[in-house]
Parts: sequence; structure tokens; C-alpha cells
Amino acid sequence: MPEGDTVWLTARKLHTALAGRTLTLSDLRVPRFATADLTGRDVLDVTARGKHLLTRIEGGLTLHSHLRMDGSWRVFAAGERWRGGPDHQIRAVLGNAERTAVGYRLPVLELLRTRDEDKAVGHLGPDLLGPDWNPETAVRNLLADPGRPIGEALLDQRNLAGIGNVYKSELAFLARVTPWLPIGDLPPGTPERLVATARRLLESNKDTFDRRTTPRTGSRGGDGRRSPLRPGEQLLFVYGRRGRPCLRCGTAIRKAGQDDRVSYWCPGCQSGPTA
Repeated sequence: MPEGDTVWLTARKLHTALAGRTLTLSDLRVPRFATADLTGRDVLDVTARGKHLLTRIEGGLTLHSHLRMDGSWRVFAAGERWRGGPDHQIRAVLGNAERTAVGYRLPVLELLRTRDEDKAVGHLGPDLLGPDWNPETAVRNLLADPGRPIGEALLDQRNLAGIGNVYKSELAFLARVTPWLPIGDLPPGTPERLVATARRLLESNKDTFDRRTTPRTGSRGGDGRRSPLRPGEQLLFVYGRRGRPCLRCGTAIRKAGQDDRVSYWCPGCQSGPTA
């Protein structure tokens, strides 16, 4: 499932392609909204809310979508061949004279009144990349159930919105505890640092699909940009690295199921219960 930074970047790309322009193409390929025609309306903006995408359209309408595990939005130039999957996986098409946005495999797609957006996203906690971000509220939400494992609490979008399975594992590693440790067992001050780290990581990764949590070792060039990754340079500390040596201590990274998801951790660096 995409993390909040990926959804934020997707929203920005959609906003750049669609906002301020009139729709000349509209095709919602889900039974409930198959007859809806949005052509002739202006797209006002595209906003990410946690892992949800809200495309606001003239006339008080919002197209709400969620990518979940396999969904994606692709943007193409007018006349460009669409690439992202077979045609039968297309769920939405929004286009103007210059760009066309195509939504593939979208498990959630609904057209609602903009005034009713809270029905779709009102349950979410503070958005790590949103204007409503409030670290104190996020910490309070996490600690409301002190017996809950850290990994489960971080994934619960009602506590704070934007963390997925990658960041869950990486944050636990950076806090030097396992994802199964009850969040109430964290030492004083650690929940606050955990939330601050989450915010920092998503902010630092929101402009690229090449997510990383390890230090950036590439040097800056004269234009201020980072150099390309060096051969063998690691992007993540533990996620997706089962059986490979920990970048800190060399212990083999482990992987186990947790609440219908998976967690990665280093037995050498992280303390606490395990699966």
C-alpha cells in the first residue's frame, strides 16, 4: 500500500496536470458512477489527505479515490499512449486539452459532494503532510491505547494519517524497538521523537518516488541537487531486507507477520517482543 508521501506526490502531479483547466474527457468506469459526466467543468484542485486523494471539481463535487495495494494514477500528454495496465483495469479517466489522468485498479472511487468529504476522510487523524498536522494530537492518539503494539498503532490512520508498512518498520528500527512492543512501554519522550521522525521522513521523501530512510551519502553538485545513488547504496534500513545484514550491526534482518501485514526488524538493534 502506498505511503502518505507517495500519495502526496501523486496528488501534486494530478494537480499540476488538471487544476485550473476544463475537463474535455470524463469516464468513471465503476457501475455506480458510470453515467456521471464531468466534461465542461473545471478542476479546482487535487489534494492528498493521508492516503486518500480528493479531486475537487467545479459545481461542488469531489472525486474521492484510494490506491490501497495496487492502484495508481498515471498522467499522459494528450494523444500519448496510455501505459499502466490493460484497459479493463482502468477505473477513471479525466482529461483536458493538454493532459489525461488515468486511474488504474482503483479499489475506491466515488463521486461525492465536496461538503460531504468528511464522510470519506473525517475519521483520519492528523495528516503528517497536511495543514492539519498536530504532533501533540498524534502522540495523544497513539498513547490512548497503551497496550497496543507500536506497529499496529502507527498503521492506524485514525491516530495519524500517512504511515504505511514501510515507515512502520523503519520507524521502529530508528526508535530501536520492535514493532510488537506495546506503545505504552516506550520510555518517556520516545513517542514524541517517534512522531517527529515520522514527520521528518515523509517530508524528506515527498518529492520523489525513491523513498529512503538511511542517511544521504551522495554529495551535492553545483546546482544544489544530490548526486545519483552510488552502486550498492541502501535506501532503507530494514524493510524488504530479510536475511540481509543490518546496516548498523550486521545481524540478519528478520521478517514476520503482524496484524495481516508484515514487519521487518533487526534482532541486534531492536529490543522488545517479537512474533
